[in-house]
Amino acid sequence: MEFSAKDIAALLNGTVDGNSSVRVSNISKIDQPIPGTLSFLSNPAYTKYIYKTSASIVIVSRDFKPESPLTCTLIRVDDPYAALAKLLDFYVKSKPAKIGIEQPSYIHSSATTGTEIYVGAFAYIGENAHIGNHVKIYPHVYIGDNVKIGDYTVLYSGVKIYADCVIGANGIIHSGAVIGADGFGFAPNQGAAYSKIEQIGNVVIEDNVEIGANTTIDRATMGSTFIRNGVKLDNLIQIAHNVELGDNTVIAAQTGIAGSVIIGKNCLFGGQASSSGHITIGDGSKVGPKSGVLSSLKPNSVVLGTPAEDFKTTMKVYSIIRNLPKLRDEIIELQKKIKSNETNE
Repeated sequence: MEFSAKDIAALLNGTVDGNSSVRVSNISKIDQPIPGTLSFLSNPAYTKYIYKTSASIVIVSRDFKPESPLTCTLIRVDDPYAALAKLLDFYVKSKPAKIGIEQPSYIHSSATTGTEIYVGAFAYIGENAHIGNHVKIYPHVYIGDNVKIGDYTVLYSGVKIYADCVIGANGIIHSGAVIGADGFGFAPNQGAAYSKIEQIGNVVIEDNVEIGANTTIDRATMGSTFIRNGVKLDNLIQIAHNVELGDNTVIAAQTGIAGSVIIGKNCLFGGQASSSGHITIGDGSKVGPKSGVLSSLKPNSVVLGTPAEDFKTTMKVYSIIRNLPKLRDEIIELQKKIKSNETNE
């Protein structure tokens, strides 16, 4: 599909600076441009590339002022990055949608399915499952008994959803994610043996949630593990049993959240962060990468390090650690001077 600069500007509420009739059929990075494509400039560090780009159209901010002549057409918008996100969403949705049930696949006779769904080959839908309208279920997806999937949700190949879990509308679950596996519950016995504590709860994922590839969310021991509206989870994340993630919380890759942790709304977790169990992390908190949160955090906390401490305190500690070799040398030199003075006396 091709789009003109004029069409794109209308979609993005932007203005055209240059040839409004120029057309593009794909998108490229500003530092790796391709003729006949659209690119965008958001980070000032990449400004140098716009003067030698071969992209036909570049999205820029309204206040961008070129310092040299340009060969591309500009589309000026309030926020280039947000405009790109809107454009990419439009581009993906403009592609023909998959509809229909491929064979071989299995749908239990008691399951209910909505209108205009897609079920890929080798997918399995269990007893009393409910699949909403416009749901996309790619090949090799497993949906257990009594699972509910909301409208317009997409399950990519290899997703596994255990029995009794609930998935909301407009969600995206990427390949290899496992929703509703048993929580890590074992009771110690005398000696070295452990007895399994049966996990009889479920996972409830609300609307507009995206879950990355190979992320795992454990079912509750009792009750539910909750992933609230708008949560975004990266790849390779572990969410343990009975955790609650608040609205619009975002968690980066390789993070691990231990059991029964309550995380508030609009929180941010950097990659490889972790938390101990049974704590509360207040709304709006930010946890830096590789941080280990061992105790509850007040709302709007910003922490870093292991154990996680206030960001400013941790940065002071890191600064001291960097200076330890120099401080050691200074202490050794002072010791030598003291011994020398004592000998001379």
